[in-house]
Amino acid sequence: MLRVAVPNKGALSEAAATMLRESGYRQRSDTKELVLVDEVNSVEFFYLRPRDIATYVGEGTLDCGITGRDMLLDSGAAADEVLPLGFGASRFRFAAPAGSGFTRDSLRGLRVATSYPGLVDAHLREAGVEARLIRLDGAVESAIRLGVADAIADVVETGTTLRQAGLELFGEPILQSEAIVIKRSGTAPQGLDTLLRRLRGVLVARTYVMMDYDVPAEALERATAVTPGFESPTVSPLAREGWFAVRAMVKRADAQAIMDALWEEGARAILVTDISASRL
Repeated sequence: MLRVAVPNKGALSEAAATMLRESGYRQRSDTKELVLVDEVNSVEFFYLRPRDIATYVGEGTLDCGITGRDMLLDSGAAADEVLPLGFGASRFRFAAPAGSGFTRDSLRGLRVATSYPGLVDAHLREAGVEARLIRLDGAVESAIRLGVADAIADVVETGTTLRQAGLELFGEPILQSEAIVIKRSGTAPQGLDTLLRRLRGVLVARTYVMMDYDVPAEALERATAVTPGFESPTVSPLAREGWFAVRAMVKRADAQAIMDALWEEGARAILVTDISASRL
């Protein structure tokens, strides 16, 4: 069986389980379950702390797993990213007291508090900046006020928490993170291709919708230029002479604007339906 690590709690847990369910895999119904065997799909799921997943996969204990890009890079584990999953997005930034005028180069010789010392150390070393890293497990934004650090490096969503602590961001983002599938470096576990194919199918289904419409022959070329589809649109003649039915995949985010454009070209009976799964 393919042995897969799944986050057992935190921001990635529920989204990862939902995506696996949409991919046709069984998932636990009780959060106390640590292991679930999906015999139909020949997969065994292990529910672990998100920070530990890269280590288990890198050591070869498990074949693959879902974790954050930030946690993979921070771990230093012998594991590789194989598929971004489009959820759990976050940014890592430096912050310091408002008005301090810090830059990344200003951190030389200073104390930087972070929950991700491996990630931050690698970033600073690449930039040729030596700083003393202070590892904290949480509430990093309090480190400067409490005299533990001169600056911090932390996950930033809106920046509201940092501003409330009297801090401001500086420098370029350290990392743009999101949930990813990882595998041990240099391996090709049996069954991984099927898992990835299913997950990609869910990503497509979340990104695209199916659009159907009727269009007169004189507007067919212009309309299909608006909806070129994933490879090409499906075009069929209607019983009504001089009219065609067209079906094409379009990006969900663009669907309303595309419908407006088709209407202007003379298309009618424009319908949009969800895609529940795909193989492309």
